[in-house]
Amino acid sequence: MMLPNGLARAAVRSRPASFAGTFVALLMSALIVTACGILLETGLRASVPAERYADAPVVVAADQYEYVVTGSGEDREEEAVPLPDTARVDAGLAARAARVPGVAAAVADFTFPVRPAHDSAGSGTPGLPVPGGALTGHGWGSHVFTGSALTTGSAPRAGEVVLDSGTARTAKAAVGDTVALHTLAGRQDFRVAGIARTGPGDTARSTGALAWFTDAQAPTLAGHPGKADAIAVRADGGTDTDALAGSVEKVLAGSGAQVHTGDDRGAIEDPGLGYAKQTLFGIGGSFGGIAAIVAVFTAAGTVALSVSQRAREFALLRAVGATPRQIRRAVASEALLIAPLAGIVGCLPGIGLAHWWFGQLQDRGAIPEAVRMHVSWIPLVAAVGAGLLTALGAGWAAGRRPARIKPGQALTEASVERLRPGVIRTALGLVALVGGAILTGVAARSTGDDAAGAALGVVMLFMLAVALLGPLVARLCAGLFGLPLRGAGAAGALAVANSRTNSRRLASAITPIVLAMAFASTLVFMHTSETHIADEQLRAGITADHVVTDPAGLPVDSVARAARAPGVDAAVGLLTTQVLVPVGSGEFKSLQGAATQGVTGSGAELAKVQDLDVREGGLDRLGRDRIAIDTTLATSAGAGVGDRLPLYLPDGTEARPEIVAVYGRGLGLATVTMDRAALTGHVTSGFDSTLLVRGGTAKSLAALGEVTDASGYATEQNLDAKLGAWSNTTMAAVLGGFAAVAAVNTLVMTVLDRRRELGTLRLVGATRRQVLRMLRWEGLLVSLVGVVLGSAIAAATLIPMMRGMTGEGPYVPPLLYGAFVAAAGGLALLAVTLPARAALRRRS
Repeated sequence: MMLPNGLARAAVRSRPASFAGTFVALLMSALIVTACGILLETGLRASVPAERYADAPVVVAADQYEYVVTGSGEDREEEAVPLPDTARVDAGLAARAARVPGVAAAVADFTFPVRPAHDSAGSGTPGLPVPGGALTGHGWGSHVFTGSALTTGSAPRAGEVVLDSGTARTAKAAVGDTVALHTLAGRQDFRVAGIARTGPGDTARSTGALAWFTDAQAPTLAGHPGKADAIAVRADGGTDTDALAGSVEKVLAGSGAQVHTGDDRGAIEDPGLGYAKQTLFGIGGSFGGIAAIVAVFTAAGTVALSVSQRAREFALLRAVGATPRQIRRAVASEALLIAPLAGIVGCLPGIGLAHWWFGQLQDRGAIPEAVRMHVSWIPLVAAVGAGLLTALGAGWAAGRRPARIKPGQALTEASVERLRPGVIRTALGLVALVGGAILTGVAARSTGDDAAGAALGVVMLFMLAVALLGPLVARLCAGLFGLPLRGAGAAGALAVANSRTNSRRLASAITPIVLAMAFASTLVFMHTSETHIADEQLRAGITADHVVTDPAGLPVDSVARAARAPGVDAAVGLLTTQVLVPVGSGEFKSLQGAATQGVTGSGAELAKVQDLDVREGGLDRLGRDRIAIDTTLATSAGAGVGDRLPLYLPDGTEARPEIVAVYGRGLGLATVTMDRAALTGHVTSGFDSTLLVRGGTAKSLAALGEVTDASGYATEQNLDAKLGAWSNTTMAAVLGGFAAVAAVNTLVMTVLDRRRELGTLRLVGATRRQVLRMLRWEGLLVSLVGVVLGSAIAAATLIPMMRGMTGEGPYVPPLLYGAFVAAAGGLALLAVTLPARAALRRRS
């Protein structure tokens, strides 16, 4: 068994600064791997406890996923994509399930939005002053398993409603009163049949006002006649849940419905769980994989730098008789001394980062509140193990040459830096460079997600090329960028000479800065580009004079009421949702979510309030089975005007509408434009979210909702987009921050390793100020090269990716880019100056 030997312990004691740098690099690597690993594991294990269905041990519901199958045989893979909205089951299945032995009751459950009406809208029947302007409707039969119970009055009959006690008290409504409500069936007057105390099942996931209708009328009011969200099955006392689930499943075989028990019932209550899993898997898996590679890669470079800095020591050891095995064992023992401790210490802040990240996602609604974070030993062991393997591997690779060469040759090489890079390293670097160039061309010819995927490969390959060809790149850049420094006096000329002579040391300092600049720029400017283009398209695309919105949804008759207002030339309602569209082919086939607007009105009317920038076809044929799509989606799906586009409506229903137009402003407005009637029955909330009006006055439209103009609406939408940018910015901060720490760590290590050199300069007559000025010029050179190379990699990534995704080039805010450059330069100067001052002070 390999144990740390005395030589390794002596090396750690004699060169604490070098090993401190290695310790920091491995600690940061463990931090990143731990945080991303915890989020990944949480995504894989995420579940929510049943609350609404807590008293229903068996729940029947439709499959809430659509599937993409690629490959065949042993290579067959199936990807589950969560549906944008709730898929529903036949409400008649409740009667079939109720006949199963052991079933006490089987109730079709309905949940749908209801809006209070106002006096001005119709008969003068009073509306309900509900906070937030919305109620949640249910069928009265659900009280059997939710625990809600009447306090006064009776169960509702046709045309009647039961209100929760809080709503009734606020509205001053009593049994026998009449209230006006907007449902998907239109505006209706309902008699208050009773007042109910809400049970735990009804308050679990709803804190707003509640209204109960008859089970026969509820599906019609919800806009889904004959369909139920789920079937809640209650069991007789003593009935085994698994046996009951098996019996129900057998009776309902062939219906397409799925039977759920345990925590699976919670996923039916909260459809956001599917998207939460995707989000956590994207952060912990996709981003986590990249971050882990970068972290391990950077840590390996730091370990290799630490070993290479002791080339003189290894040469002396070989000269006094140390065997190659002893040298390799010493390097491995050093790794065993440092890596486990660094990994364990790094796990603690990694857990803290994961908790913070998870909490922020919950606060922003990306993860349901009921989901809990999982912290197990698996990501912690993986983080410590990855750090240990990295240290062992990097140490072995860096110590291989000094361990195997002859003692005399080792002393010769240790006295001066070896200029010729290894053949294998150079060959691999050139392969990565060529691969990055080829992938840049692929990204330029791709669209949508394909362009984004190819662009990610561009970053990784170019970064690998910079790391492998680092010494050559450093020498070239030192010669090129050092030319202006020669005019900065003796300090500048000396800085250039040092950089050219010690290109390996320069490369080790440049690589982390390139890494930070490339990844941070790519992640941040990808979002700024999308936001800028979307904002421009939105501002140019909204040609309406007035935009009416309401967070609770607009009344179903809002379009008709707006059209009757004085001076109104056109009024078009928009229902915003998503559809799933198959894109790609073969192994690259996937389902892409497409933002969709359902239009209440004709294509000609839409053209009066929206300029979609139609490229092919026309909106005049927009109708029930005819849609218009954005040009990027048309390219990704390989479809055009006249083709039938296969897609899945929000609830998973398959459709093949004809494409009648292709337009260019999909990013700012909507990727798919279709007739509002085509979405009827396929969304949970069928209330229009936006009303676009040409003509009229804001005062005449104020009764419908909040009225603003196109500019105000665009600003509001842009604020929503900025909230969505948080994830990208956080990932950039995590990865860029890690790379920045790595850059500072590396620069500090290189400066402290040059104490002998700095002392020699002082002995030959250089003043302390001249030495510091030389180091500052070196720091500026390092930051300049890192910024230029990092910016070039980011540009090679962003330009083809954004052209493929949006058809336009990237948008880089000058002040933000300037902040990145200033941060890189400032960090480099601080990391060089502070340890140099300390070293010179001790030499004085």
